[in-house]
Amino acid sequence: MFDTLKSRIYQGQQFIKDIPNAPMREQFRGLPSLCNGKCSNCGKCLNVCPTGALKLNPLSIDMGKCTFCGACKNICESHAIDFTNFYKLASTDRNKLIITEGMTKEEYEKTAVEVRKEITSVFSRSLKLRQVSAAGCNGCEMELNACSNANFDMGRFGIDFVASPRHADGIVITGPISENMAYALENCYHAVPNPKIVILCGACAISGGVFQNSSKLNREFLEKYPIDLYIPGCPVHPLTFINAVLSYIKK
Repeated sequence: MFDTLKSRIYQGQQFIKDIPNAPMREQFRGLPSLCNGKCSNCGKCLNVCPTGALKLNPLSIDMGKCTFCGACKNICESHAIDFTNFYKLASTDRNKLIITEGMTKEEYEKTAVEVRKEITSVFSRSLKLRQVSAAGCNGCEMELNACSNANFDMGRFGIDFVASPRHADGIVITGPISENMAYALENCYHAVPNPKIVILCGACAISGGVFQNSSKLNREFLEKYPIDLYIPGCPVHPLTFINAVLSYIKK
């Protein structure tokens, strides 16, 4: 027992106290920062982007496609492309994931997530989610697992992952949705009782990511059912995910 107490004192407070204002390391690539005035329209960034997330005239980055690899920034000789370490990247509108010049983190955070009274009234105190890996690489899946560890402790906000869709209030989809997982995903969706929400987590789920041109995908689910929240990343950081869900259900 004394060894346990000594270990507890030595480790100190493991969990992050203030999740909405938690600091992020400087190396983290988050919200893009773009400058059209510096862009020479050379097109080098378009050639190195693995997912076609960039466009010119005007310069823009689609965070729904972006893997945040940094290749565009590294090859841009005019320094028109940069990434901040701002991690609150989620949006309820797919079009708002397309970042252009002048988008500040304050403006993005204020407008990206639309708060709806019916959502906060039903899910603000407790939200149980069923995570579906629809042919994911296990990157986002591992980060979502970390959301419930002692460090991030998502459960203190009433947000938990559950084993059965029958016990869930919604589903979190990771992966590009392969043909083999299309039926299972839709089956899981119908097993969740109404009302329910659908969250797309990661570049693969939002746009197909690096697999978007594969003939082995079946993304018809996204056309048939409404999507409530888009959370960019490759993989999605736990702070990005937790703050995204909190901003959607608790504002």
